[in-house]
Amino acid sequence: MTHASANVDHAEISKFEQLAARWWDPDSEFKTLHDINPLRLAFIERKVKLAGQQVLDVGCGGGILSEAMALQGAEVTGIDMGEMPLRIAELHTLESGAQVKYQHTSAEALAEEAPASFDMITCMELLEHVPEPASVVRACAQLVRPGGYLFFSTLNRNPKSYLFAVLGAEYLLNMLPKGTHDYARFLRPSELARAVRQAGLVVDEISGLTYNPLTQTYRLNAHNIDVNYLLSCQRPAA
Repeated sequence: MTHASANVDHAEISKFEQLAARWWDPDSEFKTLHDINPLRLAFIERKVKLAGQQVLDVGCGGGILSEAMALQGAEVTGIDMGEMPLRIAELHTLESGAQVKYQHTSAEALAEEAPASFDMITCMELLEHVPEPASVVRACAQLVRPGGYLFFSTLNRNPKSYLFAVLGAEYLLNMLPKGTHDYARFLRPSELARAVRQAGLVVDEISGLTYNPLTQTYRLNAHNIDVNYLLSCQRPAA
């Protein structure tokens, strides 16, 4: 097995394969992704005008973010190691009319085949599901063109994030299926920033994504990165 294909947790893939048919149901186990998607898109669009950009969405799943970016005029390629979510994503484009190219491959494998092929990379809610997140970061750095932006999102690792993202979201509020997350794989912002810098990228901004259980709403919050957070960075121009 090559390193490009080794950075995969097949148990994680299986979890999302089993839920694939419900990916586009906004009241399903993927409700959180639907709810935060406008915020993810807003964070991206603060940095990049999507129209005309060649964008790679790493770990695209059923295509929620991929489609949103395509509908803003980006030329989007979505990649994932789960076959069923990709089939669901392809079927949904027939309904939505979004133009997205989907591929069953990993970031590492694509980086070997097509380095520096994209203007922008997104990698959302994936790093906490792979054995070696730094390997994905390196591959993304290889895939983006000089001067291009990259956007990552993941979960912080601390007692508060365990309380809210695991106990709260999975066991108390039933917002996510039990076992969705492995707390040991959560990444502190400092750890992700270090992986980004080691891959030759420059950190641009880190913003939290907070949830209010009373109003059941999310918002971007630069002052609270305790649980969910997004990081933007850039490959230096040549």
